[in-house]
Amino acid sequence: MNLATYINDLLYRYDCVIVPDFGGFVTNRIGAKANNFTHTFTPPTKQVTFNSLLKHNDGLLANYIASAENISFEKASTAISLSVIKWQNELQSSSVQIDNLGVLSLNEEKQIIFEPNMAVNYLTASFGLDTVTSSAISRYKEQVKPLIPVSIKEDKKGIPAFIKYAATAAILLTLGFAGYSGYENNQQKVNLANQEKAIQKKIQSATFVISNPLPTINLNVVKEIAKPYHIIAGAFQFAENAQKKVDELKAKGYNAKIIGVNKWGLTQVTFNSYSDRNEATNNLYKIQKTTSKDAWLLIEKLD
Repeated sequence: MNLATYINDLLYRYDCVIVPDFGGFVTNRIGAKANNFTHTFTPPTKQVTFNSLLKHNDGLLANYIASAENISFEKASTAISLSVIKWQNELQSSSVQIDNLGVLSLNEEKQIIFEPNMAVNYLTASFGLDTVTSSAISRYKEQVKPLIPVSIKEDKKGIPAFIKYAATAAILLTLGFAGYSGYENNQQKVNLANQEKAIQKKIQSATFVISNPLPTINLNVVKEIAKPYHIIAGAFQFAENAQKKVDELKAKGYNAKIIGVNKWGLTQVTFNSYSDRNEATNNLYKIQKTTSKDAWLLIEKLD
């Protein structure tokens, strides 16, 4: 069994896949990028990292393998353990190549170093998108032509004739504009005063009467908290059997319900659903010890 194949499948749907007693592969979202030097555009992506501290078995990988291989949860867990032992032995002498994911190796402190495969994009929203290279865009630079000197006739006092005429015209325009601006400002003040008097007359003559005022309505809106963490009790081919399982679990005190149909067409039943992952994990361990060893945690991807 190639464990890397199932890890790859799950990373397209989940942000974290834990390999029990080994570590967790975690994805981080990276937005689209534009490189001004290479003139390339890179689409959004999910980059994979490795965290050796994530070793607790959340049941996700084992349950997926059990469903895909049509084997029990215990056999799937055993297969995972054998693959982990094989990886740990290989790491003592060389690096481990994991299909599509990347390469694992040990540093001088015997810590696991992970080099991801940058060619694989686990973000389904970017499916079919690839890095695009664009040719450089040359900008047009306008050339400024030098000024050509023009001969100017001067009057007897040494002042060019056209400067005298331009100064006279500027003075006349300034006086005319100032006079017009003063007239326009006075006219605007008169118009505003007339409009204000008209509005005051309308307000004084207006009467507002509400014969049947509407009563005040108080609405109590309760925002539903998302609960993406589900402890799965089983998946059934027939919906009637799923409902029987829900009734059975409710009789035992669980807040059981049907959460939908998975991609294999099986109706899934949950012991309970939670908004907090730690709370869901703690209850999963309790249920596995007391009620069902096959219970596992499903993490629903929120939009």
